[in-house]
Amino acid sequence: MTVRLYTAAEVRALDRAAIEVLGIAGYVLMQRAAAAAWRTLRARWPQARRVVVCCGPGNNGGDGYLLATIAREAGLDAHVIGLGAPADGSDAARARADWLAHGGRIGAAQDPLPDADVHVDALFGTGLARPIEGAARQLIERLRESATRVLALDVPSGIDADTGNVLGVAVPATATISFVAHKCGLFTGPALEHRGDLVLDTLALPEELYARVPSTIRLLDMRRMAAWLPPRARHAHKGQFGHVLAVGGDHGMGGAIRLAGEAALRVGAGLVSLATRAEHVAAINAGRPELMVHGVQDAAGITALLARATVVALGPGLGQSAWSRGVWQAALAAGKPTVLDADGLNLLAQKPVALPAACVLTPHPGEAARLLGCRPDDVERDRFAAARELARHHRAVVVLKGAGTIIAHPDGEIAVCPWGNPGMASGGMGDVLTGVIAGLLAQGLPPSRAARLGVGLHAQAGDAAAQGGEAGLIASDLFPHLRALRNAGLREYQTP
Repeated sequence: MTVRLYTAAEVRALDRAAIEVLGIAGYVLMQRAAAAAWRTLRARWPQARRVVVCCGPGNNGGDGYLLATIAREAGLDAHVIGLGAPADGSDAARARADWLAHGGRIGAAQDPLPDADVHVDALFGTGLARPIEGAARQLIERLRESATRVLALDVPSGIDADTGNVLGVAVPATATISFVAHKCGLFTGPALEHRGDLVLDTLALPEELYARVPSTIRLLDMRRMAAWLPPRARHAHKGQFGHVLAVGGDHGMGGAIRLAGEAALRVGAGLVSLATRAEHVAAINAGRPELMVHGVQDAAGITALLARATVVALGPGLGQSAWSRGVWQAALAAGKPTVLDADGLNLLAQKPVALPAACVLTPHPGEAARLLGCRPDDVERDRFAAARELARHHRAVVVLKGAGTIIAHPDGEIAVCPWGNPGMASGGMGDVLTGVIAGLLAQGLPPSRAARLGVGLHAQAGDAAAQGGEAGLIASDLFPHLRALRNAGLREYQTP
């Protein structure tokens, strides 16, 4: 099932369409949101008896007031902390009046946070666009210090719904229920540390409504991607599945190029050659004889290898020496479909050149920053914008690695990976990803598909390998899982 992700502006457009086109009153949508939040709260914490709802002045606060009213009517001990009064005549003001009419009271944001079985964050939702300060920050800090479980309504307060960035301070939710549509910022960056378990309720809006507001961002779609690699014919031979040439492995970095080469084999490339320093040949041959390893002295040494290759994986362990620059220039000049990673990207940042027509760039935030001429913090502040700009500028598919890896196409389309884990933050993981994508390119997938499927395979293999624990996970642990997933198909992403 394709999971679409929306910006805050796109969700507001969906809300407007529901009100103006379908004739659903805004207050009815607010009631539906509160009812959905109540169902989630009772399903997750059926024993909860005391609930404290923190309500802001906007519609998110209105959802909270109505949720508190429902909880009170159901017999729970419900309390509200109010952060400012809603605008007169607004739906949120009506929701606040309903709470008061049912005998509810409103505590001040400066008051001590009452004890509760569950705290509900209904402070800001998607409307926040500036760092949190003052009383709001103090209230969120108290929520952070509390050991109580937190249900966030729509978006944890303090999280930018579009970027996933923390706006000064953010609520650490145990669970988040998003309304109408998934917000793209909840799937990448710091938001992954704050959202907790994620639930979506579309508030019974019909599917045709979503066609009015198209989204350019999707989660990786398992079923669609699995169909990109059909079963092999019984009379297949290695020549049908491409020849990857992995270029890299300067002095002391032979492991990186071996990891990339083996990864290409594990996802089904027919042949894989390595062009590396002569000192690495014996060790790689001994450890993985299926790789065809060539010691090259300079750029001239890879000319014949490039002629036989169908795809180039350029960068793992490449370094930035004179040898590195020579083979880098020769490999790019060949014009073959290319995966460019690591020092291959750093050299590109130092000396911009035209890239092959079929090219995938796989930067981490530091490499992306060098390519964009900014700081890594700037990249992390808006990962979607950074990936889009790199793809546009280089006219290549870009894989911006990290929590919630982003795959951007030059036309602006974006996919986000929902898999992966912190154990994958170890040396060599990027080299494996480079080999995976190159191996898929060699089997005939276009760059966009190879990048998306490669990221999905790599992340799910990492999750499978982490079943024994995340700490101590190493890149080669992924190999048996890569092979299994490549043959059995990816697992579908499902929200809890």
